[in-house]
Amino acid sequence: MTDNPPDQRYRINQALMRRAFDRAAHTYDDNAPLQKEVGARMVQRLDLVRLDPRRVLDIGSATGGSTRMLARRYPQARVVALDLSLNMLRMVWSATPFWDKWFGKRTGFTCAAAEALPFASGSMDLVFSNLTLQWCGEPERALSEMRRVLAPGGLLMFSSFGPDTLKELRASFAHADEFVHVHAFMDMHDLGDALLRVRFSNPVMDVEQFTLTYPDADKLMRELKGLGAHNVSAGRARGLTGKARMRSMHAAYEALRRNGMLPATYEVVYGHAWAPEVEPQKAHDGMVKIPLSSLRGRKNA
Repeated sequence: MTDNPPDQRYRINQALMRRAFDRAAHTYDDNAPLQKEVGARMVQRLDLVRLDPRRVLDIGSATGGSTRMLARRYPQARVVALDLSLNMLRMVWSATPFWDKWFGKRTGFTCAAAEALPFASGSMDLVFSNLTLQWCGEPERALSEMRRVLAPGGLLMFSSFGPDTLKELRASFAHADEFVHVHAFMDMHDLGDALLRVRFSNPVMDVEQFTLTYPDADKLMRELKGLGAHNVSAGRARGLTGKARMRSMHAAYEALRRNGMLPATYEVVYGHAWAPEVEPQKAHDGMVKIPLSSLRGRKNA
């Protein structure tokens, strides 16, 4: 990660973010085909590792799509759905079978922020997080918390939006005014560096691009609102964007129309990393010593 201080215009207001997701809980599933697809691909990636977790944490569970896939994949594990939005967790609860909620105790429900996980250190074997890090006000702090709650040898599997996400919408709004309309997103290299700084081992990163198409920009923005993906950055306009500015944005976006549709790019960064089998030991001289055996690569299943 660069040494430049973060641009404060992109600082996320977590209270507004929580309210946005609370309001979107009942419309989320109708507007989340990409989130569902990425979650399914992440679960498939678990085929590539040898893991038999007893305790699984799904951070940013939203309405519980990934939580249910993880519960089916690991039927002997306890899977905990965690989300910043209480209304999202209510959706997970309503979709959980009666016998599991009251008797099976296979699924847990926790309302909390990823930057302050209310779990004991080393209490999870798998931490799974689908498209959540980009909504964290302090992504590196969230990664540090994920590292803390993982048991030695535990796995973190996550995805996040990269900087090319919604580049067309961002560029089109730049023709209208100087305010922030689209959040900033960390790139793959910065996320990989952050994993190393918080003491994960063997991080693996890759990127995939999706292009969704829309009949007009208003349909895209309605979908974002239905997801709860509101603009809650510090640099947002405090009032409504005027009609003249919206016309300017629409005109700029229209220049990108191809085959009758407008494109919207989503850059998805995938990552996974392991908690070391042996915790690093700090020597008397202040240097951290890591056994070479703890750095050996993992064998695929």
